[in-house]
This record gives sequence, structure tokens and C-alpha cells, in this order.
Amino acid sequence: MSEVMPASILDCTGLQCPLPVIKTAQAMKGLEVGQVLELLATDPGVEPDMKAWTSRTGNELVDIRREDKVFHVLLRRSV
Repeated sequence: MSEVMPASILDCTGLQCPLPVIKTAQAMKGLEVGQVLELLATDPGVEPDMKAWTSRTGNELVDIRREDKVFHVLLRRSV
């Protein structure tokens, strides 16, 4: 799989739910359809939160990976 290049990076490290979800929703509005946002978060709830948020909003969850304590979440704007 080719490397996905995010159009924007949103740093939510140190923030707890629901702030990463709220900030992600705001940041996605600034992207064009098809562009990717990379969310950086330390809250372990970000994984289930982003799965639920993308299924609810119709946006695409491209990837979630964890490096040390930081989750890297790639989200593609689909709507």
C-alpha cells in the first residue's frame, strides 16, 4: 500500500474525550473531499471513538497505529 500523505495534521496529544472528536470534526470541515487528516492523540479511547465517528459521519478511517503512547489516526474526508 502506498504511503498516504495527510493534507493536515491535528495534534490532540494530552486531550481527553470528547475533545479529540470535536476537534477532528472541526478540522475535517476545512478539508476538501478526498483529503486526509492525521490525528495525533494519546487518549486510548481515540480508537473506538474514531471508529464510531467515521461510521456515523460517512468519512473513511484509513488507518490507526500506535507509536509509543501516541495514536496516529488517518481519516479521509468522504462527505
